[in-house]
Amino acid sequence: MSSFDQAGMPDPADIPVVIFCGGMGTRIREASDKLPKPLIDIGGRPILWHIMKLYGSYGFRRFVLALGYKGEDIRRFFRDYGTLSRDFTIRLGQDSAPDWHRDGDIEDWEVTLVETGLTSGTGARLKRVAQHLDAPYFLLTYGDGIGSVNVLEQFRQHVESGLIGTVTGVHPTSRYGEMRVDGAVVSEFSEKPKLGEGWVSGGFFSFKREMVDEYVEADNVDLMFEGAPLQQLAADGQLGIYRHEGFWMGMDTYRDYSELNGLWDKGRADWKVW
Repeated sequence: MSSFDQAGMPDPADIPVVIFCGGMGTRIREASDKLPKPLIDIGGRPILWHIMKLYGSYGFRRFVLALGYKGEDIRRFFRDYGTLSRDFTIRLGQDSAPDWHRDGDIEDWEVTLVETGLTSGTGARLKRVAQHLDAPYFLLTYGDGIGSVNVLEQFRQHVESGLIGTVTGVHPTSRYGEMRVDGAVVSEFSEKPKLGEGWVSGGFFSFKREMVDEYVEADNVDLMFEGAPLQQLAADGQLGIYRHEGFWMGMDTYRDYSELNGLWDKGRADWKVW
């Protein structure tokens, strides 16, 4: 169970953050043929690491990764994370563990990796990690979108709203799922943009734990989270919006990959808040 402060806010360190990491990245084949999309790098580090650093900078440290396509590569990355992140001395020919240096530089993360199926829909992936959602709330995002979103402020707004779900609304191009917004509540969620009102889903979500049990159908391997679950949540008036006017970008294409790396190289990576 999560601990709460005097204002009724759960401790972010107790809240699981689900990250969808199972997609095949068909629109960025130049890179995803060799790596799963979340491991495609920005400035020498996987975009997944950037996303986790964003959450970590606001105090969230428990991550649940829903794996699929090339999930073994993501498992290998975290298994070898210490050797990739710290200096160490190893004595060859001896059956002994490495001597690690700079121990304080490693992130204090708890990472749970869950195989959720090669071709499963995002709704099915969420259902398959449900056993690891052991707090009254959980956060959720995708392993291919990054922004300067204040995820703690969003979470605080969500808790105070009393709604079942809250989604970050952003202003990128119209190729992302669009939302009809009435005041502080999302009244309609459309996977295919057609409403023309300007707010689209930035893919950073906060939920009450009950969302999984009440809105995500069991035993449906093709279920898309962006379909019936979110659409019904919006229809019920239970999906709030956190408006984000700052930087946000999805890494869908090789052009996006190049642009994000260019921003990092120029020191203009607005999402780097750590």
